[in-house]
Amino acid sequence: MRRRNAFIPAVIGTLLSLLATPAHAASRSYIALGDSYSSGLGSRDYYFDGTRCFRSPKTYGALIATSYGLDLTLVACAGAKTADVVNKQVSSLNTETGYASITVGGNDVGFSSVLTECAMPGWLSNCNGAIDGGLKIMRNELPGRLTNMLATIKSQAPNARVVLAGYPHIFNGQDCHPATFFSAREEQRLNDATDELNTLLRTKVADAGMNFVNPVPSFWGHAVCDDPEWINGLSFPIENSFHPNTRGYRAYARLVGPALVGSDFRLSVDADRRQSIALVKLPRGTTSSGSFEFKVPDLNTARAERAARKAGITTAELDQLRRAQRNGASNAALERLDERITEKAAQRRGR
Repeated sequence: MRRRNAFIPAVIGTLLSLLATPAHAASRSYIALGDSYSSGLGSRDYYFDGTRCFRSPKTYGALIATSYGLDLTLVACAGAKTADVVNKQVSSLNTETGYASITVGGNDVGFSSVLTECAMPGWLSNCNGAIDGGLKIMRNELPGRLTNMLATIKSQAPNARVVLAGYPHIFNGQDCHPATFFSAREEQRLNDATDELNTLLRTKVADAGMNFVNPVPSFWGHAVCDDPEWINGLSFPIENSFHPNTRGYRAYARLVGPALVGSDFRLSVDADRRQSIALVKLPRGTTSSGSFEFKVPDLNTARAERAARKAGITTAELDQLRRAQRNGASNAALERLDERITEKAAQRRGR
């Protein structure tokens, strides 16, 4: 009888330990795939791995792994497209993979090049054309790429629970940085394009029998120029621009964690501290064919001078705008000056 009573606590202890493990935990192997929104670009804290992937211990995957006790391999890389996931990243998956997360699609539709175009003054750029070009790729080419990529992931990791996360709205309708010229209309179009991309991602993920999380509601009120920002505005070094900061990656972790593991996410005491490289496995080499390459508007280029002449802006007016920018005029002051100069040019052309 004594032996039987001694056995009961051991059984109860075993059952409690099983209940404490994450659901679907046949394996604790966790692979984080995708682009810069999964590698951790924007956090300003990166592993020195000899690449331009900008992999960070502050990315949502690292926070999730630490909080749930998973073994993370951080394969995601800045600049990655769907083809990079297929050709350079899915080889990290196998039948023992228990969990996988991913953000992808933004670079396929020209994330950095569209932002670069739209950040310039209207007379210098073709923001609408850049957005339209991205939408054309999104509607005609990206659906097939996503179908192929998700099928490849499922084939490589048939036992994994997979979560694909969408993208937040970057803008709130105003531009508060003196070096960029996003208009309210352009910001709205960019946010609308994000919504369309998220809808496509959700549809394709559902078709593949996987899981999708949309960060837009969680990031509401925390876009660029909001207080507090969860997404960096124009930053230096420049590659940190228009990506989540540490607050943003925590928000992603709170979304992706429960969808991935099946239980509530609690930010552990250690999750926000820099992890040892031994706790996060990093692949050798670069796992994307590009990187995030936003360029700050430069009014001193030959292109700017040609565009000014074509728009009817005089050399003196262009110099006035250059001086104001160089002297640190506020974004609002620059916008008013740019509008006044543009209106004068339009009036001269109309004579």
